[in-house]
Amino acid sequence: MREEVSNWLKRALNDLDTARYNLNGKRYDAAAFFAQQAAEKALKALQIKRLGRFERTHDLVLLAKSVNSPKEIIQLCGIVAPFYTITRYPDVEIPSDKSKISSVVEASEKVVAWVEQNLR
Repeated sequence: MREEVSNWLKRALNDLDTARYNLNGKRYDAAAFFAQQAAEKALKALQIKRLGRFERTHDLVLLAKSVNSPKEIIQLCGIVAPFYTITRYPDVEIPSDKSKISSVVEASEKVVAWVEQNLR
């Protein structure tokens, strides 16, 4: 695997681990943010592999479509994507329900797993 791709994937996996850690620690804002970051970095790793470049965007749906992701992955990206913005602005309420944030982390895990399969 190309070093640049590997570096992006390592960061994605680290962010996913951080999302899980924060979820367990009831830091739901951080868990959601790192879940979004994990999916974004994983998709950018796949963009680099397939396209030779990555797009400077936080739009997970756009990133997923650019690498011909299946419909399920695009839908999962739609679940995770809003949390980049939601977690960055204090005037937007972050869900404090563990099950809601847990579903965001799980969606990100599925996106990252799909990317890993496609990087082999």
